[in-house]
Amino acid sequence: MRKKHLLTVSVISLIIRQALFAFELQSGKIQSQYTLQISYNGKVPPTFATHLVIRPYLPIQSVHIDSPLIKITTDQPFGLTEHYYLDSGSEKSLFLMPDGILDSLFSDKKLGYEIKDGKIFFRLFAPRAKWVRLILFNHYDDQTGEEFFMQRDSQGVWEAQFSYPNPYRFYGYRLWGPEGEGEMFDSTLVLADPYSPAVVTQNHYTHPGKTHLISENQFDWQGDTWQTIAWNDLIIYEMHVRDMTAHPSSTLKDKSQAGSYLGLIQPEQKGGLPYLTSLGINAVELLPAQDFGNLEVPFKDPTAPVYNTWNPYERNHWGYMTSYFFAPESYYASRGNMLPAQYNGTDAQQIDEFKTMVKTLHQNRIAVLMDVVYNHVSQYDYNPLKYIDKFYYFRLNDDCSFTSVSGCGNDLKTERPMTRRLIVDSVIHWLKEYHIDGFRFDLAHLIDWKTIDHIREEAQKIHPGVILIAEPWGGGYNPDKFSDHQWASWNDQIRNGVKGQNPYDGLGFIFGKWQGENNRKSLRRFVQGSLRTMGGQYLKSAHSINYLESHDDHTLGDFIRIGLKDVSPQDKISDLNKHVKLTATQLKINKLAALFLFASQGPVMIHAGQEFARSKVIAPTSVLDPDVGKIDHNSYNKDNETNWLNYTHADLNRELLDYYRELICLRLEHEAFRYSRPEDFKFFHTTDSLFLAFQIDYKKNKYIVLLNGNNQREQKFSLPDGKWKILVDPQVITNQSKKTIKRSSITLSPSSGMILMQ
Repeated sequence: MRKKHLLTVSVISLIIRQALFAFELQSGKIQSQYTLQISYNGKVPPTFATHLVIRPYLPIQSVHIDSPLIKITTDQPFGLTEHYYLDSGSEKSLFLMPDGILDSLFSDKKLGYEIKDGKIFFRLFAPRAKWVRLILFNHYDDQTGEEFFMQRDSQGVWEAQFSYPNPYRFYGYRLWGPEGEGEMFDSTLVLADPYSPAVVTQNHYTHPGKTHLISENQFDWQGDTWQTIAWNDLIIYEMHVRDMTAHPSSTLKDKSQAGSYLGLIQPEQKGGLPYLTSLGINAVELLPAQDFGNLEVPFKDPTAPVYNTWNPYERNHWGYMTSYFFAPESYYASRGNMLPAQYNGTDAQQIDEFKTMVKTLHQNRIAVLMDVVYNHVSQYDYNPLKYIDKFYYFRLNDDCSFTSVSGCGNDLKTERPMTRRLIVDSVIHWLKEYHIDGFRFDLAHLIDWKTIDHIREEAQKIHPGVILIAEPWGGGYNPDKFSDHQWASWNDQIRNGVKGQNPYDGLGFIFGKWQGENNRKSLRRFVQGSLRTMGGQYLKSAHSINYLESHDDHTLGDFIRIGLKDVSPQDKISDLNKHVKLTATQLKINKLAALFLFASQGPVMIHAGQEFARSKVIAPTSVLDPDVGKIDHNSYNKDNETNWLNYTHADLNRELLDYYRELICLRLEHEAFRYSRPEDFKFFHTTDSLFLAFQIDYKKNKYIVLLNGNNQREQKFSLPDGKWKILVDPQVITNQSKKTIKRSSITLSPSSGMILMQ
């Protein structure tokens, strides 16, 4: 027994000693021509440096240990086209990932193609490529073309030049680079240019494309320029180009234009531009309209590169999978289609048609903002950045796989100098070439702060009034810092406070569920613009994009239907019109939400259809979707009546639609709801924290706003001395000349609001 005990003690001692000296190399990164950095776990063995060998062989000059990193310098430079490994005496070699060494490369040469002095120049930044070939094509569907070798300069830009004009109309690249861990170089692929101004694409989940060769565009802008709208004056309508006119109820005469750039601006229809102008908004925010991967991998196809169990529609409808940052989406142009193996954008018509759309919206005093996605690229397509240099353009894990903080499979390394340049060049391109008035940046917290500043600085040189809006999350949450950097951002705090975080057990003010002193303080902060001096996020109210609904999650109308338990997400809707038509209670709560939104300081955003309590019920177009007939909270994949605006439903809820129209008019007419300062507010004491009552003294006018979130209790309010006119009551919004109050107090019914003016 004693011998066994001693053996056990010996084994334990050995394990302890091994644990103390446990040592593991985690990752290695080449940071410059002569240095690499190793991260490790454990304690570095005393003889570690004597066992180090770099393959292919480079003589080591020094090894410096500074836990948890080891810095190694070499006598000879690392090459960019080679894979290097570190042998340390263990069984496994460590791959040395090219990292900081790539940041030393930068070029200000014009990339893409350039026509100048009777020549055409092609330039591609591909820093680690071993060779690049330019391929010129006569026709968009040519399988082969004329190939030409390109020459590399010292900063990684490959170039070729020819006399101009020439007979070619399309081009692409083939290239090859280092082999080994994580590489995606494929010399069989023809890649369109990442700087393509227009791309012809084939309908397939790989989204193969060729770049159009276009001489200088001769579009007639007819004197058009940017709309300059002060941020506080913005009333933004977030919308999808196709959804605005794809439904038959839009009544387009030319059905072939349904869902297109040109269809949107046709004057004789119920939807599109006439609907927007009648609503009175002054800005539209287009869901992504940069060329994107429309198709996802086939549903439950074992031969596909990824086994798709989540998307029976095999579609990406919203567009948050950008393929080409400089090119308009061609599906929304004339003859756009999604027929298998067919082509879109064959004549580059998307360029002029997009410009025509912008010009026409401007002529109607509507600014055009674009929702842009610079935090990741399309996951399944032949996005050129993935195949030109994965290690340069993307954030990678230690095993060389893409990081996916975005949730979309591949995160752009925006901090790389030439990635930053690509993003800024893209923004400038849309400002100059398309007269875009501003941008909303998807998952903007994934973009580094230096790039955020550079975007603002360069964009303001072009258009000083450019509108910059961040979605202030993605691997973190920081609306405060975006405000510090002079960006606006989506205010999810007012969204969650007013309507709630979810319609099940997280209901907010309009449902009478969010009570107490914290509630009272938050409500006051929201209506004053969520200012930092009040405990909010923003330096100024112009930075607070106030909204209650966006393309994400349930519509506000459905949130209210579910929150009231009038419908369950598991219910299958058999009578769509009956479901859409608002009940008296649903109408009251929708109105209260709208009134709170439009009475708050800061730019306003509404999502398409919010103004008539749009419901997204899954349309019966896919027999593979078991949820057909249910309410959808994430309709990103449905190019069908689930997403298309049904203007018949707008008629069904005409009272709410008119209420929104008049709120928009009221807000634009009365500066007090856009430019009041905290000192202009006076909050009345109320015993019920769900009853918010305040006065705004703005210049020579006085306003009283009453918001009763209590769904059980009416509220009596004593009016200050003087004559008061009702601008908004629970039923209607009136002209200033009507409905003067002569009594000393008024009573608010449950879940209702009012605005009065002295």
